[in-house]
Amino acid sequence: MAAKKTKTLKITLVKSPIGAVPKHKLTLEAMGLRKMHKTVELPDNDATRGMIQQVGYMLKVEEA
Repeated sequence: MAAKKTKTLKITLVKSPIGAVPKHKLTLEAMGLRKMHKTVELPDNDATRGMIQQVGYMLKVEEA
């Protein structure tokens, strides 16, 4: 049987979080985005979508 492939999202930090709200900075760290232009792959679920909605103005999101 073939394993079910889960959807993932490629998320890249494109704007500096220096002047951002402290809560937004913590959200970025929780996503694994600590430096500019770093890309992470996260599962496409409700928790990830909520984080993207909160700090989406600093991110570039693509389907992987």
